[in-house]
Amino acid sequence: MTIRNLDAMFKPASVALLGASGDTRSVGHTIAKNLLSSDFAGDIWLVNPKRDELLGRPVYRKLNRLPAAPDLAVIATPPHSVPMLIDQLGAMGTRAAIIISAGFAEVGPEGRALQQAVLDASRPYLLRLLGPNCLGALVPGIGLNASFAHLSPRAGRLAFVTQSGAIVTGVIDWAHARDIGFSHLVSLGAAADVDFGDMLDYLANDGGTSAIVLYIEAISHARKFMSAARAAARMKPGVVVKGGRFAAGAAAARSHTGAMAGSDAVYDAAFRRAGMVRVHGMDELFGATAILSQFQKLRGDRLAIVTNGGGFGVIAADALIEQGGQLAPLSQQTLDKLDQVLPPTWSHSNPVDIIGDAQGDRYVAALSALLDEPDADMVLLLNCPTAIADSGEIAQTVVASLSGKSSPHLLTAFVGDETVDKARRICINHGIPSFNTPGAAIRGFMHLVDYGRNQRTLMEVPPSIPDTFVPEADQARAIIDRALNDGRDWLTEIEAKRLIASYGIPVPETAVATDPDQVAEIAQRLAVPVAIKVISQQVIHKSDVGGVALNVDPSTAHEVATNIRQRIRQAVPDASIDGFIVEPMMVRPGAFELLLGATEDPQFGPVIMFGQGGIATEVIADTAIALPPLNMLLADEVMRRTRVYRLLEGFRNQPPVELEAVRLALVRVSQMIADLPAIKELDINPLLADRNGVIALDARVRIAEPDPALAANPAQRLAIRPYPKELEQTMRLPDGRRMLLRPIRPEDGPRLRKAFQALTPDQIRARFLMPMRSLSQMMAARFTQLDYDREMAFVLLEDGVPDGTDVHGGVVRISADPDNISAEFAIVIHQELTGLGLGTYLMQRMIDYARERGLQELFGSVLASNRRMLRICEKLGFRQDLIPDEPGLVKVVLSLG
Repeated sequence: MTIRNLDAMFKPASVALLGASGDTRSVGHTIAKNLLSSDFAGDIWLVNPKRDELLGRPVYRKLNRLPAAPDLAVIATPPHSVPMLIDQLGAMGTRAAIIISAGFAEVGPEGRALQQAVLDASRPYLLRLLGPNCLGALVPGIGLNASFAHLSPRAGRLAFVTQSGAIVTGVIDWAHARDIGFSHLVSLGAAADVDFGDMLDYLANDGGTSAIVLYIEAISHARKFMSAARAAARMKPGVVVKGGRFAAGAAAARSHTGAMAGSDAVYDAAFRRAGMVRVHGMDELFGATAILSQFQKLRGDRLAIVTNGGGFGVIAADALIEQGGQLAPLSQQTLDKLDQVLPPTWSHSNPVDIIGDAQGDRYVAALSALLDEPDADMVLLLNCPTAIADSGEIAQTVVASLSGKSSPHLLTAFVGDETVDKARRICINHGIPSFNTPGAAIRGFMHLVDYGRNQRTLMEVPPSIPDTFVPEADQARAIIDRALNDGRDWLTEIEAKRLIASYGIPVPETAVATDPDQVAEIAQRLAVPVAIKVISQQVIHKSDVGGVALNVDPSTAHEVATNIRQRIRQAVPDASIDGFIVEPMMVRPGAFELLLGATEDPQFGPVIMFGQGGIATEVIADTAIALPPLNMLLADEVMRRTRVYRLLEGFRNQPPVELEAVRLALVRVSQMIADLPAIKELDINPLLADRNGVIALDARVRIAEPDPALAANPAQRLAIRPYPKELEQTMRLPDGRRMLLRPIRPEDGPRLRKAFQALTPDQIRARFLMPMRSLSQMMAARFTQLDYDREMAFVLLEDGVPDGTDVHGGVVRISADPDNISAEFAIVIHQELTGLGLGTYLMQRMIDYARERGLQELFGSVLASNRRMLRICEKLGFRQDLIPDEPGLVKVVLSLG
């Protein structure tokens, strides 16, 4: 379940407190006081088997004596009583419960069994549970305080969801002093039922919430969380604080990737992929939330700074550059304007130092010029208090000058404490974010920049993969199966290279020798300098123990191989030496050594790592992590997060490497990891990259027998469902043309926009129910970048036509609700292909798919004038209902039971 019945939890008409107590020190008493002292307009009923009255209100001794079934039950009774109470409540018709009581999964096996009993009792009734072991929930907008918090928060548009009850009380206290209001404050506790994914789905569609803040300690359902977070991020800002950032890993990994891919780095990658902004600490959290709530669209990362103190301007500029922002260049027109209104001694550059005696009118004059600067994406007003100018007066003058102007891209920092508190409050009350230090203001600005970048990544249309490569997956599986049958958990280097070569990653020609004599024979035959590497199951990092020799002359190959064998026997006495790998030396001057790897995270499943490679990769620590699946755009994004990327682009007389080949290698590793669940760790290090492409000089792969449940659906372990290739199918038109029906992909965006231009006005109106001149890039991205766990769209194409072309036959899509109960469909057929029965074919394929995924209902809105579509729906068994408020529309509904 996701949002099913959550309306009863957060918008109840009636609330019953089970465990209301007369003990003033008890949780039950505090919750009763909070419920009764709030402005909740619904019914509140107190339940206690031993009392008749509490706080001037009647108390019911049994549930069956309540006037009606409460929408929401708050339970603060001993843990052993909770399963029975949940069963009774569900039978009465209650749809939601908040379990405050502790003593469940957190106390061990007996508690886990009790928690499962609670879940088992709730599920037959679809009764939703918050908790157990939680502080409760508060919805200030309706006066609901179903918690034992010590304060009642102000109403606002910020939702805060946390696993920790203590965090809630601290946040309320912190926000109370700063006039920050909330739409919801929710403590998840053990999150046995309602979790972060459920809350994100609910709050994303809540009209009273403008931004969502999460405090996360761990994610239990990664795919559910990622689906919900990505959907929510498209609608409103999400800010997250992750607790437990530096927890030690559960086990030491033996590959570079496994050793370096810490859980916090994976969470960071997950939040970025979801389009959320991550912050550290509560001050930073609310600063980010304030600025994101005010400004959700920013063109770029260029900041203009105006200050009455040069030193603070320099501090702000340094912080901006350090965090990846840019000082906005000032045009000559802006410089001329500033010359006319500022003293001759102003700085004549950005930061704009308007001198320490600046009053409000000078700030206003400078801001007037800077807010019109086209190359400045935002302006930061810095003020340090002086005896000459009152900061409060400056703030009042500035906000008065902006009266009536729509959302100026301005933020402020009044540096200090008590003397400038009035100035900050004036700005905040007029919708202008205000901070108390230059650094905090810069962090706020960069959170806005990061949010914009994440949103652009969500909405950009990625380029097509530049070839029609099909991996040799069967060959790869055979390599893994042989090793597993031998009882091995590491592939040999030869096997690892054959594995990655089966997915199109270039590897050098490799020969295997059993002893130094064969090494010498192979080297003599190659007649070029060679690399010699030991083969041993016990030696994973060969360079660390002298198991590799490079640039070996063929005349010395025998001696070198003998020395390698001796070094291994000394360094790893128990190692069995199975032979040697002999390869011609790859002479590629100027090539870069890169690392490309994968490992499995306990929460998010497989993750991909990219960075600078070589034997010192852990020391250099220049890596970035991403969640698969990857396309070319996402591969480029993870590459850009490394320092080595700037070198790969070329510098001085060093030409750029073939970046397309590096991106393609990332995409292919991503596909390999999705296809082959037996791969647990993978290292390609070094992956040589230069202007001629890439080649993998070494590879390590750790394997394990996969869960049998993954055999039919190996991609199930990924946090984000990859492209479902198994849904592709072909058909033949009456004229003999073969058509391919497949799930839509992000790369189809340009094709979709081009196909839109070929639609007639009637077709556009039939599909979108309104006239449209064009399909924007943002809309194309929204239609093609699907979360396949929630949406599906099939596109009909002429079979064999390369990706990236404009040939397009039609599209049918559904968008399911988060509960996977009902889905809305839409369909459009290209004008040239109408009358061939394709509408019925596409609809029948989508109906079959909807049944396969367990949906119960399909529905859509059809123009009453669209007789052809209505006939198709009638033929397929849809019932047709008139829409009272829309006489020109017909709602068609198909039960899939």
